[in-house]
Amino acid sequence: MNIWESDVLRRLWERPYVNQRILAEACGFSLGMANRCLKNLKEEGYLDESFRLTKRAEDEILARRPRNAVILAAGFGMRMVPINMEVPKAFLEVEGEALIERIIRQLHEAGISEIYVVVGYMKERFDCLIDRFGVRLIVNPDYAVKNNLCSLRRVEKYLANTYIVPCDIWCAENPFSACELYSWYMVSDRKEEGSPVRVNRKAELVTVPEDEKGNAMVGISYLLEEDAGRLKKQMGSLLGKKGGESLFWEAALWDRGKMTVRARTVRKEAVAEINTYEQLRELDGNSSQLQSDKLQAAAAALGVSMEEITGILALKKGMTNRSFLFSCRGKAYIMRVPGEGTGRLIDRREEAAVYRVVRGKGICEDVISIDPDTGYKVSHFIGDARTCDPENPVETAACMKKLREFHGLSLKTDHEFDLFGHIDFYESLWDGRSSAYEDYRQTKAHVWALRPFIEGQAGERALTHIDAVPDNFLLFENGKGEEEIRLIDWEYAAMQDPHVDIAMFCIYSLYDREQVDRLIGQYFTEGCPEGTRIKIYCYIAVCGLLWSNWCEYKRSLGVEFGEYSLRQYRYAKDYYRIAAEAIGIR
Repeated sequence: MNIWESDVLRRLWERPYVNQRILAEACGFSLGMANRCLKNLKEEGYLDESFRLTKRAEDEILARRPRNAVILAAGFGMRMVPINMEVPKAFLEVEGEALIERIIRQLHEAGISEIYVVVGYMKERFDCLIDRFGVRLIVNPDYAVKNNLCSLRRVEKYLANTYIVPCDIWCAENPFSACELYSWYMVSDRKEEGSPVRVNRKAELVTVPEDEKGNAMVGISYLLEEDAGRLKKQMGSLLGKKGGESLFWEAALWDRGKMTVRARTVRKEAVAEINTYEQLRELDGNSSQLQSDKLQAAAAALGVSMEEITGILALKKGMTNRSFLFSCRGKAYIMRVPGEGTGRLIDRREEAAVYRVVRGKGICEDVISIDPDTGYKVSHFIGDARTCDPENPVETAACMKKLREFHGLSLKTDHEFDLFGHIDFYESLWDGRSSAYEDYRQTKAHVWALRPFIEGQAGERALTHIDAVPDNFLLFENGKGEEEIRLIDWEYAAMQDPHVDIAMFCIYSLYDREQVDRLIGQYFTEGCPEGTRIKIYCYIAVCGLLWSNWCEYKRSLGVEFGEYSLRQYRYAKDYYRIAAEAIGIR
């Protein structure tokens, strides 16, 4: 039984036979194709002379019918900014109904009650689905660093006669059925650039030539047990290779230039994938979630309506904040939104005061507005800019020159950044929990022992960036054939010894001692006094513990930094020893 015969059999299972023309129209076939399918189905014993399903057909349908469904809902949904900062994309509402609840309801209508939802980002928001619909939640703890191939691997033991469904799909008509006779992957008849698949005459999904458009991938799939078995093996193979964890799960369906399952093509009007704020706005302009206070703030800052904000695109998630790019009246802007827990870390009024001091001096980005209450910041986007490569000595030398020029201005603010006070402050945010490091108390005592030397060597205090790391130096052409540098993200800036900025650059770059000394030499082109060099070593130890404590607080919020947090703690220990030896501490 081929797929066209399977489609005919499915239609006859759904409604009794009337005539061949009606059947052909329902299946989307020619009349001749419908006739051939009916003839073959009778000859193979699936239909009787009155075109009614035989016992053989009913047994086949029963063996292949759907048993369960998997909904993939773990991802952060980077393209859904700014809505995804408040709600996971599965709970986006269209016509008053959350996407995932509509999917579950449609599955229930098809008789499918065994539903597994793979969750990760904002996983707690999904708990209500257990009580409402009886679903089972499967947690993917690696959602932030791995793609959905890893999510599907989490539920591979359940894959057999299974629907696989992305959580960001809205289907006008129910795409699920109690009768499925072959494995398929759903695509739209809409053609789009960038799609890697197209449907050929055999209803196969094959690769698209580079100069052609492909069928838009919907993402819903149905896998019979046999095909699910092949998928599991392919998933294991892909995840065993370098880069496998970054793949979409559909990569496991490919074999020698085509997918191992057939195409199920739907009308473009029948399904919508909601990946962006603008796609939601197009589908349901009255959705309550379109009333984002972040976009309202951006519109107010520019003096425009929210409808004039377009081209919204998430930028890389930062360690402290999230940002997104958008267009308005032909110009590009960036909006910075504070990340998890930053309300306890940063005084936004102090940050706003810093921007008032540095604005117009050719040091920072061009800030249009900053809200001292919410921390929302809107600034002009610098096109074709790159961040400093800490392994490129030419770029680091240029950045150190810019940093020294800034320090040379001796700018002033009314607040200070007390390194030792902030170490204690970040520790207090652990809410009574002990450090993850067994020797934390000893390490802290060692760092404190460096304080007298630091205070004896510290020069005049001035406005210091505090977070002068490679990612915060933007290098770009200014349109006059000259390269300019801007130092961005001034939220920690305050009065301090400016040489702290050198230490911060080193520890963020994960420099070894040779690289540290090279950077010090690039800042002090006339030569660095030995006492100042040792002081910078001390700052590396102090700042290592500072950011280690900061990372321990962020980890309590579910934010992990991997090697970075381990290396910061290591700097506290290693550079204490280096500095202590130079100072003569025993």
